[in-house]
Amino acid sequence: MQRLYHATLNSLRGFAAACRSEAAVREEIIALVLAVPAGLWLAPSAAWYVAMIGVLLVLIALELLNTAIEKLADHVAPEQNPKIGALKDYGSAAVGCGLALAALVWSAALAIRLGLI
Repeated sequence: MQRLYHATLNSLRGFAAACRSEAAVREEIIALVLAVPAGLWLAPSAAWYVAMIGVLLVLIALELLNTAIEKLADHVAPEQNPKIGALKDYGSAAVGCGLALAALVWSAALAIRLGLI
């Protein structure tokens, strides 16, 4: 039980640090907070609601991993380095894929709700 307690504290510290330093994390958390009630109205079913909120949680996880990669890369190699730049771009591309997936899931739910599909 103590391990779970410490893991929870570590996670909360990570969220707090990311919120202080990363606008993208703040924006995605705000989107999640707004999506929780909006999804209740928009979701065609409970399974859709889980998918809609789940994809936003995955997006935040991707953003946190991307932030970790960027911070570590800046610490290890603070000077400009094309290889480090490419690694940062990979992380950004992963977040871009997550954003595309979130848009797809939410758009499909909206289309179903509006009777378009």
